[in-house]
Amino acid sequence: MVNNINGSNTFKTSQVELELLQTLLEDDDAAYPWNPCDEQSDDYYFQLEQQFQMEDVLNEELAMRSKSFYNKIDTLWSGLFNSEHYKHNTKSAVLSALQQNLQATFANRIPQDWLKSIAQKATEIFNSQQSIGDQLVECVQSVLPQWGADDLFVMARPLAFAMRSGETQTENSVMDMVGNREWMNLSEIEKAKVSMAIAYYAINQLNSIQEEV
Repeated sequence: MVNNINGSNTFKTSQVELELLQTLLEDDDAAYPWNPCDEQSDDYYFQLEQQFQMEDVLNEELAMRSKSFYNKIDTLWSGLFNSEHYKHNTKSAVLSALQQNLQATFANRIPQDWLKSIAQKATEIFNSQQSIGDQLVECVQSVLPQWGADDLFVMARPLAFAMRSGETQTENSVMDMVGNREWMNLSEIEKAKVSMAIAYYAINQLNSIQEEV
């Protein structure tokens, strides 16, 4: 019985050794050159080096093409962002949002065409290099063209200072200036002050609206 077991182990070991030997002796072009002195070893290592060099070239080419691709994407996006069509659509969306805001807030006390004119002028000059005071004056002159810039700037100065200080004009403070009177019953100077306050409110709203569009 013991002899049978030993014989079985001998057979299994021999079988494993034969399979390993057969694997090593197989004629495979990709077989590893176990013998460094073999003449074919140089060819094997040469082909391997060529393969690695080709992979390096491909990786460099891929990196260059990727960089070029993303640069083109950036250029296209920059061109789209700065295009007149994009700017026009963006400004139109901002103007529409501001007009809706002013109409919803003041339309029950202030004429709609008055609010529309102020919104249009505020949107038009919002990103200009003009000072806040000059922007406020232009907005009011869009509805009260007979008023001189110097006189309006006197009204605009405290509001411009408040805006630079981070203060905001609320709709309630504007409505308080009108009170319970009809718009047609307000004096010219009262209309100018209310218009200035609405322009101030509109410019503040533009800061929020542009972030959302």
